[in-house]
Amino acid sequence: MDGELKEKDRNYKLLDKLIHSRIRFAALCYLEEVAEASFIDIRDTIRATDGNLSVHMRKLEEAGYVYCDKTYSKRLPLSIYRITDRGKEAFSRYREQVGNFFAK
Repeated sequence: MDGELKEKDRNYKLLDKLIHSRIRFAALCYLEEVAEASFIDIRDTIRATDGNLSVHMRKLEEAGYVYCDKTYSKRLPLSIYRITDRGKEAFSRYREQVGNFFAK
């Protein structure tokens, strides 16, 4: 049956629940673009609050999607985030799955 949609193409259950959050999605988009960024850069770029962003970044870190290098700059704590290979693969898969929702 030509033109009939396959259920698996638009199955919302295939979407990565971890990435399918506005803040986590925005943070991953930004990290993919810049390779690494400080917590402050991510926060300011995606316009999140400190509390919100810290919770979401911790979830991405626990999943192994981002790596956080904690250091100090001028005696102040500095967190630098990078997307991991696992995170890159998951994000690529996620974008492909979202793309399936728009495929004809």
